[in-house]
Amino acid sequence: MSSPSSPSHTDVTTERLVLRSWTRNEVTEVLGNTRSVHWAADFPAEGDRVIAGLLDQHPDWFGAYGHRLVVEREHGSVVGSIGLFWPPSDGVLEIGYGIVASHRGRDYATEATRALTEFALTAAEVHTVSATVELSNPASVRVLEKSGFRRWTTAGNTARFRRTRPEARRH
Repeated sequence: MSSPSSPSHTDVTTERLVLRSWTRNEVTEVLGNTRSVHWAADFPAEGDRVIAGLLDQHPDWFGAYGHRLVVEREHGSVVGSIGLFWPPSDGVLEIGYGIVASHRGRDYATEATRALTEFALTAAEVHTVSATVELSNPASVRVLEKSGFRRWTTAGNTARFRRTRPEARRH
């Protein structure tokens, strides 16, 4: 997963959150249904279990442009996960995110998505970050719109959104 432009420090910090890489131990805990005192009561959600399984199968996803846990800075609680599906395809990198139910409605997903997208767009290999969302999930659509994404395509109940590096829009 490493790339020539891969930064050595991988935490992304926002006003209220730290987006930090998963550890192999955390993957093992999630897959083994072990509870950590640093997790919100309803973490991991089903999507977090899926990501843990994928990380177990794809250890190269642990790098700087991989998957991260969403941690509240104030309490140090893991409240969700967010990730980039590296490597990019023709300069386009997919992002996915989820915040546990007990911590929704606080704009954490928007804050994390905006920050990780801005981080991803600093990679030389990336000019666009995209996300796929079901239109039956209006909260996720709002997260993307508030994070600066624009609808790219729609097919049935699924829409693809993207955010492009400013200089890439001119081409």
